Amino acid sequence: MGAQAGFRKAERLLSPRSRKLSNFPGALLCQQPALWFPRRRAGSDITTVAWRRGALPAAAVGVGVEEPLSLWVFSCFGVDVARCAEAAAARRRGGSSSSRHPNQATPKKSGLKNGQMKNKDDECFGDDIEEIPDTDFDFEGNLALFDKAAVFEEIDTYERRSGTRSRGVPNERPTRYRHDENILESEPIVYRRITVPHGVSKEFCTDSGLVVPSVSYELHKKLLSVAEKHGLTLERRLEMTGVCASQMALTLLGGPNRLNPKNVHQRPTVALLCGPHVKGAQGISCGRHLANHDVHVILFLPNFVKMLEPITNELSLFSKTQGQQVSNLKDLPSSPVDLVINCLDCPENAFLRDQPWYKAAVAWANRNRAPVLSIDPPVHEGEQGIDAKWSLALGLPLPLGERAGRIYLCDIGLPQQVFQEVGISYHSPFGCKFVIPLHSA
Repeated sequence: MGAQAGFRKAERLLSPRSRKLSNFPGALLCQQPALWFPRRRAGSDITTVAWRRGALPAAAVGVGVEEPLSLWVFSCFGVDVARCAEAAAARRRGGSSSSRHPNQATPKKSGLKNGQMKNKDDECFGDDIEEIPDTDFDFEGNLALFDKAAVFEEIDTYERRSGTRSRGVPNERPTRYRHDENILESEPIVYRRITVPHGVSKEFCTDSGLVVPSVSYELHKKLLSVAEKHGLTLERRLEMTGVCASQMALTLLGGPNRLNPKNVHQRPTVALLCGPHVKGAQGISCGRHLANHDVHVILFLPNFVKMLEPITNELSLFSKTQGQQVSNLKDLPSSPVDLVINCLDCPENAFLRDQPWYKAAVAWANRNRAPVLSIDPPVHEGEQGIDAKWSLALGLPLPLGERAGRIYLCDIGLPQQVFQEVGISYHSPFGCKFVIPLHSA
């Protein structure tokens, strides 16, 4: 192939229309294409590859191509680059001999010897492939040279001297945290935040581990008396107790799964057993809130000639709801109800347990076999006529026994200074709730 013919072929193949690797025969592009294009993709730009290899821009200038190309590209077609550059310059000046005499024979190129071509290939493609060693790398032998135990012993020694802490000790198990735990170190948690002045007969603990001691009935009564002196009247306590008790009862009845507009045919039924005392007024307040939440409430209260004023006020409000009030036990449903709320017992009215209506109400509750929730039950088990499944304590729990069932504590809004006046060091255990469960410590 002559110089001019090789020049035209290289110029044609490297034109913008043909500058793709898919248009180049692998044998014409390079004698060893696998060494030069180990990651070659069809359609990639030949000029970009040549530029990454460190091409000389002089060859591209001689041909007139926009991107720089390598000298070896032209040598693959047998083109003398120097002569091609002179011919290109002559063509631009319009003085090329081949253009004036198209039929003139092209002189033969001065060929290169095989030794010179091999030297150029070595310069272009790097080191000879024969210099790569045949033996495999000994990974096990080199890994055995690393003494891991000695390195970690040196790290431990440095940590003991400097007091620093390492993360990569193999024998140390990483600390695992729950999704609700803080990874930052904080002050130690004080679980005993409530202390009472006298001896504690029983202690409870919350779900978070806080210790809640029980108080005697006399201390609890004194606490409520001081609260009333500061403005937390009985009416306000009755309202708060009714809200907390109704909220707990709604949860026991099924919550949103039971009480929703799509489930009106399954309205829960609650039977309220109340006595003629303050405990009974708390139950009536709870029944009013339950009736406001579309619960079928049946209130049992025996007839008395004279009622306490709190009971009269609560009955007046309850009568404005859709709840049903009965004074005869025969009017209570014979079929099982969803929940029985017991407010019959009061330590200050122990004589009521001998009344016929009281005994009949206890017998009906035990015969109905419905779960029982007791609101503020008495301390002594002999004063409880009905075994409860749940019991709701107010403010601070009393040392309740086994007949009280599971103990819950509700917040009735007692200020911290009220606790301090009766000698109780108090810190609220409720957190974000108004009713919390208590467990035996």
